[in-house]
Amino acid sequence: MNNQRLARTAGWLVLAGAVAAGLLAWYVTRQPASPFEQANATADPTLVSRGEYVARVSDCVACHSLPGKAPFAGGLEMATPLGAIHATNITPDKNVGIGTYSLADFDRAVRHGVAPGGRRLYPAMPYPSYVKLSDDDVRALYAFFMQGVQPASEPNIPSSIPWPLNMRWPIALWNGVFAPTKTYAAKPEQDALWNRGAYIVQGPGHCGSCHTPRGLAFNEKALDESGAPFLAGALLDGWYAPSLRQDHNTGLGRWSEPEIVQFLKTGRNKHAVVYGSMTEAFNNSTQFMQDDDLAAIARYLKSLPGDPQRDGSPWQYQAVAADASAPGAHTYATRCASCHGLDGKGQPEWMPPLAGATSALAKESASAINITLNGSQRIVTAGVPDAYRMPAFREQLSDQEIAQVLSYVRGTWGNNGGAVDAAAVNKLRGHTDPASSSPIILHMR
Repeated sequence: MNNQRLARTAGWLVLAGAVAAGLLAWYVTRQPASPFEQANATADPTLVSRGEYVARVSDCVACHSLPGKAPFAGGLEMATPLGAIHATNITPDKNVGIGTYSLADFDRAVRHGVAPGGRRLYPAMPYPSYVKLSDDDVRALYAFFMQGVQPASEPNIPSSIPWPLNMRWPIALWNGVFAPTKTYAAKPEQDALWNRGAYIVQGPGHCGSCHTPRGLAFNEKALDESGAPFLAGALLDGWYAPSLRQDHNTGLGRWSEPEIVQFLKTGRNKHAVVYGSMTEAFNNSTQFMQDDDLAAIARYLKSLPGDPQRDGSPWQYQAVAADASAPGAHTYATRCASCHGLDGKGQPEWMPPLAGATSALAKESASAINITLNGSQRIVTAGVPDAYRMPAFREQLSDQEIAQVLSYVRGTWGNNGGAVDAAAVNKLRGHTDPASSSPIILHMR
């Protein structure tokens, strides 16, 4: 009797396990629905032109192009805690690119991270943001990549993530927990300008991919203004992407809407000059945006409240008497002051101030260390390279000297970012490279 009961119990457990396995297999292999299942591509020059603009706003070039390679041929290496992955070829090549994708295939890949055949894309592809793209923008983007981009036969590079960690089916479960599934819905209580800005920032602009802190599962902690962590600043790839909220010290609290527009349009304003990963975004994306879209972005960002408890007391400039004996002061006077001024005020709008700079007020010192070690990329505005560029000091200054001069900057003129440790400089020295003076500038057509 007991044996029969045990056998029945085991049978039910096996059945339940089989059902669960079947449901899991169905869930991870299913193709998301697309509104373009029966749609056909159209040869419409206006649509292709519109798609080129959407590609600019979406900054597709940032990951999918490399210097000396064909546009959108992929290859960029992206480090992850599990190993390196490489951006793929998204030209219309039929063998190694996306030339065989239907509009529905393209939609599923861009907005849901699912390639033909059910292969899951790593969320380094910002589909949790791109899912908010409108149907019209997806259609235009597809037209551009199929008709406005030249095919390139550049092979894709396999990831270095070892088995079994490289299995992709668990990404479907990650998506079920962290990835939204709906396009952007306008907020009726807000005006058209605010909604356009929210759409760009949350969707094609995918600003949160860099500027929103991530959780233990590498998920963005918030995907829109309903979450306080949204655009509150994050450490990523050796840079600290600052807050884009109204934080007085580490965000945009001291910036007006016109100053935000100026920064995105020209790469500089009286507060700052683009550097780090933002240089690439400026060179190939934001400077090409229409003025009304830049104004919309500024309107939306200015609506996001800061957090005084996180941000601290508002920064105020404090004049200091020269003291060459202070650690780092001599290095600053001889290496930095010719551009940034002995008073730390810089030469706006060409040489940015260090007094009140986000990198000098943020508790994270990665950006200050990185740009001092490696310098800045060349800024190219309207096709003209910038004459001024932050030099790399990795060969001129030791870890201790860099730590001291940055500690000086982060503790002077009212700055309160905190001291920098030489060990932190050494760590970034070993994991970063000097910035290239030859930036990727994509001439799409």
